[in-house]
Amino acid sequence: MRSSLLATTIAIGCCTCAMAQLREPVEKTVIAPGHGDSSSLSDEQIAAALKEALAVGTGKAVALAGKTDGFLFNESIRILLPPKLQSVGKAMRLIGEGDTVDDLEIGMNRAAERATPQARQIFLDALKKMTIPGARRILAGGDTAATEYFRQTCTADLTTAFSPIVHSAMQRVGVIKKYDHVIKTAPGGSAIANEFDLDKYVVGKTLDGIFYLLTQQEVAIRTNPADQTTALLKEVFARK
Repeated sequence: MRSSLLATTIAIGCCTCAMAQLREPVEKTVIAPGHGDSSSLSDEQIAAALKEALAVGTGKAVALAGKTDGFLFNESIRILLPPKLQSVGKAMRLIGEGDTVDDLEIGMNRAAERATPQARQIFLDALKKMTIPGARRILAGGDTAATEYFRQTCTADLTTAFSPIVHSAMQRVGVIKKYDHVIKTAPGGSAIANEFDLDKYVVGKTLDGIFYLLTQQEVAIRTNPADQTTALLKEVFARK
């Protein structure tokens, strides 16, 4: 019993020492209160805080959109019928096919929710590639500078990752069949039968939804102290 207690005491002491060593470089670069200039922050602080903030922000955005009803019950990102199909949808409702239109929209949103979790690792990979100069530009940029960084660096990879998942999900829940039914039976539907790529539309709206939520997360972290959940985030963003 005594030997076990001694081993535990030694282990705690070693961990405390190690944590103190990890904190030492940051503590040496802490800025005195009142210096509201991000140029006096160390490169290490800026990079660490941004990556921490963006990892949290992207994680929340993906979690919100990727859960069941994450798209469907969020009016800001819910995927509606494409503009070219709006008149067709109205015509379907007039002839008693409203349920078919509703099912089509539900299926598109379910496909988006199924694809969304793939975004998290792509965002994390983009964070690993972020340079120190890039981090400083994002910190000094507007409230959505980080979201724009992700949009520029991740859109191609996200599109590639989402496309087969969206297509498979829409086939599984019968979206493709419902879409074909709408096109064939609705007044005016045949006129746009070969003009529209439903998969591409849903993938694009999935991206729009994720970036919308990411924008909200970024603005909150930049402007709301309550969302600056660690000392490092407060240190950096309070002096932006």
